[in-house]
Amino acid sequence: MADTELLTEALAGPPAAPSAAPSVEPDAGRPDFSGWSCPLPLRDHPRVVMGHGGGGALSAELVQNLFAPAFGGPVLAGLGDSAVLELGGARLAFSTDSYVVRPLFFPGGCIGDLAVNGTVNDLAMSGARAAYLSCGFILEEGVEMAVVDRVARAIGAAARTAGVEIATGDTKVVEAGHGDGVYLNTAGIGIVPAGVDIRPQRARPGDVVIVSGPIGLHGVAIMSVREGLEFGVDVRSDSAALGGLVEAMLAATADLHVLRDPTRGGLAAALNEIATAAGVGVVLSEAAVPVPEPVANACAVLGLDPMYIANEGRLVAFVPRGSADAVLAAMRAHPLGAEAVVIGECVEEHPGMVVARTGFGGTRVVDLPMGEQLPRIC
Repeated sequence: MADTELLTEALAGPPAAPSAAPSVEPDAGRPDFSGWSCPLPLRDHPRVVMGHGGGGALSAELVQNLFAPAFGGPVLAGLGDSAVLELGGARLAFSTDSYVVRPLFFPGGCIGDLAVNGTVNDLAMSGARAAYLSCGFILEEGVEMAVVDRVARAIGAAARTAGVEIATGDTKVVEAGHGDGVYLNTAGIGIVPAGVDIRPQRARPGDVVIVSGPIGLHGVAIMSVREGLEFGVDVRSDSAALGGLVEAMLAATADLHVLRDPTRGGLAAALNEIATAAGVGVVLSEAAVPVPEPVANACAVLGLDPMYIANEGRLVAFVPRGSADAVLAAMRAHPLGAEAVVIGECVEEHPGMVVARTGFGGTRVVDLPMGEQLPRIC
């Protein structure tokens, strides 16, 4: 049986119960909260808070209500991982990102390769093959040169692995106590192949939702070294450049509707952003979402939800149902998609909302996070 057929059965859920529980009349002595309202909006922040950088609802409000009106322009209005531009007869993807991860070095990577992989992946989510990157260093006075050298070497190695060139850069130094050792900014450009149109607004009812592998590894790897936690196994970040995986997917079909790398805010934030942009609903099979045992254990101990944990080497794809099996096979044939699985589908119902079918036969809303469970993750 094909993966898409198995998904249909999973999403259908178990048969309905023979009878529903009797309804209970509300207690007349209880206050009616339906007409109540908070005297002050809960998200009325006169100052920046950490959640504004977390990739959740606060980040979206900052971008949509402050930055977008101030900047204007139809290109920015797309709000994708990268902007696709027509320039000199070529279709270019252009993206920029800043990295303030703490600690600088973690199992499976460091701030240097993270900066390269993150920008390469943002370009890949438009179907572009990254070509050139810029790299800006913001260094704190007093940081050891050996640390800067180690980060720079990691950047160079990651760029060579991803097949991109660091073409330009900049360095600034801030006074001791006004930074955190090393901050990075990378921007990148790449070419979008003819006939490729990948953007959040193209999600359609009937699309199959695929994730390229186990989720949550990057966030838990950062957490383990930051908080000194041990989970009994070596948890390493999934940080990787996904350009080659996307090329393999495009070879199966040029009609990929949406690609997104679920970084800040995790898989939940990525799916909610897509559902809102396209005006569609998303239904997941919770049991199909690949959560590694160490991630599940860490989240259970700390009271976190794996769906909201950051990833740095995974993508989620919305693919037309007729092409889903071919795309899934192409992903599984690539090292970075060997564990790809179908986790859900797009529906007409509940537009803008993501829901998950639980193992008990019910459903739960997978909402956009307010901020982030773990700050300074990338």
